[in-house]
Amino acid sequence: MEEDTFESIVSDIKNGKVGVIPTDTMYGIIASVSVPVAVEKIYELRHRDTTKRCIVLISSLDDLSVFGTSLDEKTKNILNKLWPGPFSIDLPVDENKFPHLTRGRGPSVAFRLPDNKELINFIKQTGPIIAPSANTEGKPPAKNLEEAKKYFPNLDFYVDGGLMDGEPSTVVFIVGDKIKIFRQGKGIVPPELML
Repeated sequence: MEEDTFESIVSDIKNGKVGVIPTDTMYGIIASVSVPVAVEKIYELRHRDTTKRCIVLISSLDDLSVFGTSLDEKTKNILNKLWPGPFSIDLPVDENKFPHLTRGRGPSVAFRLPDNKELINFIKQTGPIIAPSANTEGKPPAKNLEEAKKYFPNLDFYVDGGLMDGEPSTVVFIVGDKIKIFRQGKGIVPPELML
């Protein structure tokens, strides 16, 4: 399959297609959150534990309203300090509308606003996406497109971002006006925000 550009795959994503792209942290295998069958396909392809939630990539704070997420001023202040960047932040969602994202784990999902203008513009066109690392469960993440294709040889599209030897994002919870780390990754939380 020919390697594609972000622009050429917008309609593919909206139509439930699945593929690999570079994010701002590493290669991800992506699908639209609006197409549950595409989300389930990623779980199947990655052999991912079906109870593990995927991080949702958004293009702006406005995208959160789609998920029934309302933000108080304390939360907005924290988001504005950490985003855009390598921080995935657990936030409440309407569990009834998004069971394919909450996975029976309660009414919240981790969101991330990536620090990459091209990727943000892409998500503005596609709507929010999931983008877990391009590997099967328990294997090392793909560092280049060739490795991603070995894991997933028959996807609908591939976008080459060169060598990407990055870390996953830091996953955090908001507690009042402070941050609790669930998974330490690329992002370093400012000391004044730490619980």
